[in-house]
Amino acid sequence: MDASGPTETPAPLPWERMARGGGLLGPDGRPGGTVFERMSRLAARTGAINLGQGFPDVDGPPQMLEAAVAALRNGGNQYSPVAGTPQLREAVAEHQARFYGIDVDPEHGVLVTVGASEGIAAAMLAFLRPGDEVVVLEPHYDLYGAVAAFVGARLVTVPLEPPRFAPEPDRLAAAFGPRTRMVLLNDPHNPTGTVLDDAALGQVAALAAAHDCVVVTDEVYEHLRYPGPHRPLAAVPGAFERTLTVSSVGKTFSATGWRVGWVSGPRRLVEAVRATKAYLTHSAATPLQLAAAAALGSPDAFYAELTEDFRRRRDVLVAGLAAAGAHPAQPQGTFFVVADVAALCARHGAADATALAPALAEETGVVGVPVSALASAARAGDYGDWMRFSFGKRPEVLEEAVRRLAG
Repeated sequence: MDASGPTETPAPLPWERMARGGGLLGPDGRPGGTVFERMSRLAARTGAINLGQGFPDVDGPPQMLEAAVAALRNGGNQYSPVAGTPQLREAVAEHQARFYGIDVDPEHGVLVTVGASEGIAAAMLAFLRPGDEVVVLEPHYDLYGAVAAFVGARLVTVPLEPPRFAPEPDRLAAAFGPRTRMVLLNDPHNPTGTVLDDAALGQVAALAAAHDCVVVTDEVYEHLRYPGPHRPLAAVPGAFERTLTVSSVGKTFSATGWRVGWVSGPRRLVEAVRATKAYLTHSAATPLQLAAAAALGSPDAFYAELTEDFRRRRDVLVAGLAAAGAHPAQPQGTFFVVADVAALCARHGAADATALAPALAEETGVVGVPVSALASAARAGDYGDWMRFSFGKRPEVLEEAVRRLAG
């Protein structure tokens, strides 16, 4: 008999915690791809129209592309400062003042990151300890759970229940407690397209102040709101001093592959995130930062047409989903629409949206993402019949997708 006693199960490695938190581990404990990778592979294998992953199918504005080429040809190819090029930091500060009346110090209150994802992750790494709690709306982007698990924090979710997908004030208040250290607020909200109204923003700001929390706002869809304009949480009186606002060039300027984002806010918070970010990637690509600065300075007409263009695309997809027998929720922001696809499930013999996804790709030629994949295991059933589709594609692509869905 072995006198040494039972062998202790080793603690999960950091990658295992992160993969489990992001929903990447399969039943066998092996990591798989994200739901977005899986759906994109499904689209590639079947030749289906990919309305699953959130990337546009056109390039950004010509002046931005030309600025990138000019930077490449004129010496903009070495490291930038960790905080980002002065040009982009100035452009972000000017953007916040121009659209929201928020006064940000470009030298100490703006940090350029490798996409919004790095900004969010660096903020979470900077301010969360093991055992801390993070209040987040559910369903949510999978990054949030992955980073929280990596640092040993716990997500406390506020469910956005179908079909309204609006936060209930009582549930929002109940999510806060003595261990709450951060609020991670995605507005406009992916995947539901919900936009928080002034009452909800005010409640979040008041609760964060009462519990002395840092607020990280994921606002990458800030210029995709129907109708506009967007109102950031940092613009709520008293909220700026505890709020880190995160955005990026990807969604607004159709450049998701550039991975240029930024964090803005009060100096004491931004400098803490900078100390973390410096040891992750050092700096974002210099020529793309210079081009992003040029893009942010686009005239008002560009931003107005952008919003109107996506509103028209939204209307095409919403009408098409309804004609196909689904029940779409009207999105107020982002370039996503979620729809109750129970009727499509019945038509294709699928038990739920997860089972529908491959059937829809193979039999109809359209790919969407099951909303349950963006929810916790405890809540996944609430979204079992719901699927997310992107209208961030060219109008002719959306029209073809609608034609296919109609059968």
